[in-house]
Amino acid sequence: MPRMGFFTDTSVCIGCKACEVACKEWNGVPDDGFDLLGLSFDNTGGLSANSWRHVAFIEQPRPAPGPASADGDRFDWLMMSNVCKHCTHAACLDVCPTGALFRTEFETVVVQSDICNGCGYCIPACPYGVIDQRAGDGRAWKCTLCYDRLGAGRTPACAQACPTESIQYGELDELRERADARVAALHGAGRPEARLYGHDPTDGVGGDGAFFLLLDEPEAYGLPPDPVVTTRDLPRMWRRAALAGLAMAAAAVAAFAGGRR
Repeated sequence: MPRMGFFTDTSVCIGCKACEVACKEWNGVPDDGFDLLGLSFDNTGGLSANSWRHVAFIEQPRPAPGPASADGDRFDWLMMSNVCKHCTHAACLDVCPTGALFRTEFETVVVQSDICNGCGYCIPACPYGVIDQRAGDGRAWKCTLCYDRLGAGRTPACAQACPTESIQYGELDELRERADARVAALHGAGRPEARLYGHDPTDGVGGDGAFFLLLDEPEAYGLPPDPVVTTRDLPRMWRRAALAGLAMAAAAVAAFAGGRR
């Protein structure tokens, strides 16, 4: 079965938050409190156990002529619908002790809430800070890429609801080809800052199942510039720990034998 995923084109995102609403409605995700954070029009703040999709509104000063605010300042908007990346090398899978996190036949990463014991190991393991524990519940929650809909041959709720096709769902190889063509078109239209993020299979997480077209550096969107699977060094660490343990055991045996003599 081909690997399925998301391509999110931020250049056509209008910040409508239809994806957030659709995600909550389909998956029964509770609200985040309807807080006014004072951060532009962003009322959710980031991905969490209760926000599996998060639309960021990022204001950037712009010296060139453009839309002016009430005080005369000019600015650009960057908008992006963020989501779990469904990494190729997913550290959350490596550290989960119960098997609550598993990789599906679509190569997506899902949490089985009825098996999660709330240990929280997956939270610091994620290089993107995606996974979160729900208050009063303790279990880990995140985007499932609408696994139940995929099994029925349906499009994930967020992509279905997106009015501009900023969120596109399909076979990952096809999405990557589509994304390359879109970047080339933007470059040809005078947008040299357009770039892809999370599409490269040779990066520190082996590429993402959910990748993005950005119009600025990843840091502008709150994304790590060079994510690396956090469990990369675990095998070497365990080998060194085992060797150290064997060395201590041998020293103890030698000391005991020497004392007996």
